[in-house]
Amino acid sequence: MDKAFFKKLIPASQWLPGYTMKGLGSDTVAGITLAAYAIPVSLAYATLAGLPPQYGVYGYLIGGIFYALLGTGRQLAIGPTSAISLLIGTTLVSLANGDPQRWIDISSLTALLFAVMSLLAYVLRLNSIINFISETVLLGFKAGAAITIGLTQLPKLFGVPGGGTNFTERVTNLFHQLPDTNFAVLIFGIIAIIMIFAGEKFLPGKPVTIIVVALSIIIISATSLGAYGFKTVGVIPSGLPRVHLPSLNLADIKSVVPLAFACFLLAYIESVSAAKALAQKNDYEIDARQELLALGFANLATSLGSGYPVSGGLSQSAVNEEAGAKTPVSLIIASVTIAACLLFLTGLLKNLPSVILASVVLVAIRHLFNVKEFKRIRKVNHIDFIIAILALLSVIVFGILQGVVIAAVASLILILRIVSSPHVAFLGRIPGTNRYTDMKRHPDNEILPGVLLFRVESPLLYFNVANVYHAIWDKVLALGPDLKIVIFDLSTSAYIDSSGARLIKRLYLNTQGRGISFHVAEAHSEVRDILRFEDIEHLLGHVSRRDSVHDIVIHFCGEGEPVTK
Repeated sequence: MDKAFFKKLIPASQWLPGYTMKGLGSDTVAGITLAAYAIPVSLAYATLAGLPPQYGVYGYLIGGIFYALLGTGRQLAIGPTSAISLLIGTTLVSLANGDPQRWIDISSLTALLFAVMSLLAYVLRLNSIINFISETVLLGFKAGAAITIGLTQLPKLFGVPGGGTNFTERVTNLFHQLPDTNFAVLIFGIIAIIMIFAGEKFLPGKPVTIIVVALSIIIISATSLGAYGFKTVGVIPSGLPRVHLPSLNLADIKSVVPLAFACFLLAYIESVSAAKALAQKNDYEIDARQELLALGFANLATSLGSGYPVSGGLSQSAVNEEAGAKTPVSLIIASVTIAACLLFLTGLLKNLPSVILASVVLVAIRHLFNVKEFKRIRKVNHIDFIIAILALLSVIVFGILQGVVIAAVASLILILRIVSSPHVAFLGRIPGTNRYTDMKRHPDNEILPGVLLFRVESPLLYFNVANVYHAIWDKVLALGPDLKIVIFDLSTSAYIDSSGARLIKRLYLNTQGRGISFHVAEAHSEVRDILRFEDIEHLLGHVSRRDSVHDIVIHFCGEGEPVTK
């Protein structure tokens, strides 16, 4: 195997030769800290996914090892996330039919299909798929997911049964059950939330959550408080997960494909976004395509170990980075620590109150609802704000999976609408210069008598040429017999298809028919090629890359500067 190819395929081979004992010390502390954070969080997320608590831990145990070898993010931590956990939990309700083992099998099958999609995207070089769901859609999705997740956890905080399959039912059930609130459970949960918040504020990067978990177990085990209606996690099987291939039932595969695709898109976007943020902070680069390979193998291994889809998340990665992680060795240390806990310490978790897991989730999801970003895009771009709100409401009303699809489709429709009616800028000359800009934005520009200058601020494609033609031709008709020259500035149309080329031909023929001279300027090389292939250049005359708008104005308006008014 070529050495350069091997280094690219396995990024760990690039930094391992220079690895030092000092780095190992930092990574060991970070790995143990990450494990202390990951265990309670993954236990909570597994219950959110409708799975026994230990299945959340399996994601950190297995996924992190493979990402450490193949990933390009040196501080990125891989494990279950709240959004994917809720996506799994809400979708599998109708597929598992209440059978716990089937629930486990289908969730592992989802991770396997996720892996297949990720590896296929790597082979086909589809890393640009990160743009399929915009950051605006993701902003709204996360906010909607935070509200949905919160509603699933609030009943545990109040010590009531809760219930319901949609937003309205959950709110209604919780409202009706509030008179039955278990105040001992509620106070216990609120204290835990306050402690976790305080720990994150005053002891950043420290395993405060595991301390809260440990204290809650001691209190429930050593006092009579458990008699006040506290539900606990119960016995968690000790030992490492059994390695086996998920059941490959064709009907299940067909049912799970949409879920796996949604998990894949969200995981890839979130992972690469988090990895890039940390890479920028620590001065190195992320390979977005390599991340497909790393996520693919991480989820493949997780699926073989009975886990459900894993992803890189900003919260766990921030814990890893703040604790001093220098390389992905911290993920391997975390996996070893988690393995030791699964082998020897699961008995201690028997009396872990469910309200503590709910508290952990409720604190974690606050990062999903970015109020500051909502305010920013509301001021900057009204359409983006509408898309974000649509995503939020779609997730709440229709559910996680359907909400993402609705928001993504709506986003694409709005984009197509914008691209199909691009802005046609009619140009005037900036006084005292040879530059030409949009008259609409700069009404003080000089108008050249008898000359129509314009540019289309978009590629010229089959779905927008009709609107572009009408905008230009209406202007031609409005100027009437005084119009002598039309100049099409192609500098902002870097690409045209055959329909775009025919638009230029149509404008040429129609202006010639009215005795008007038609010219194009500043055409990009790809545009010039299309005009030649479509046999249009011979009508226009040689289209040169050297022809500027000003050159054509000077040439066709006579010697010297054109007369202005």
